[in-house]
Amino acid sequence: MFDFRMSTNENFASFRDQASGHFVFVDSFDNHEFSVRYGTMSESAYLGVIEADSDKVLNDKLRELIRDRVQIR
Repeated sequence: MFDFRMSTNENFASFRDQASGHFVFVDSFDNHEFSVRYGTMSESAYLGVIEADSDKVLNDKLRELIRDRVQIR
């Protein structure tokens, strides 16, 4: 399971699921739109863009996106 604790002030963050070894990669150029990818260090897939104006909204939307788009075993 992922523990999302990203700040809207960060331009990049990665989160690792200990059980599967997979990562969520998040990056932003403007600290408002955050691109999200999921996979391994060598291969990841684009999941979408999140718009957020606060840390809480960003982390809530990250949890929702992963829950809806990724089947974690």
